[in-house]
Amino acid sequence: MLGRSKGNEANYDRESSSVQQMRRSAIASSTPPEVSSISSGLSIFGKIVGHGNLTIFGHVEGELHASTVVIAEGAQMEGDVVAEELTIGGHVKGTIHANRVKLNSTAVVEGDIFHRTLAIEENARFEGSSRRQENVIDTPSRVQANRPQPQDVPIDGNGKGNGASDSLNP
Repeated sequence: MLGRSKGNEANYDRESSSVQQMRRSAIASSTPPEVSSISSGLSIFGKIVGHGNLTIFGHVEGELHASTVVIAEGAQMEGDVVAEELTIGGHVKGTIHANRVKLNSTAVVEGDIFHRTLAIEENARFEGSSRRQENVIDTPSRVQANRPQPQDVPIDGNGKGNGASDSLNP
């Protein structure tokens, strides 16, 4: 009769466990790049700062700082955009600072573009000025330099914060 003895089962379980741990550590060490998106039904007002890739399908008003940005066809961006790489298929109204800029055929851009490389497909619309510069933004991105710093919040006598910072109180 074929079978395993009790001693071999424990050994087998230990080996199986170590193989699983190696697989988990391999998966954890090869983390996928950070990818975010703003869906077509979403509107954002304010400043967006990110380290990874961002695809916009909706509407954004404000500042946008990310490593790689795609403004998809039908999307709208009003405000300044800072990115290492920017691809536009939608509508952008504002100033663009990016090392690599690509305007797809469906792009509509109103504003100035500061870039290292600029590619404009046929039928793209661009109204503004284009200025070539070496290293428009520092690689990996300008995001880290412009990261908002945490602010101190005063704490009252009972150890609880009042929820407002000094800069908000007149």
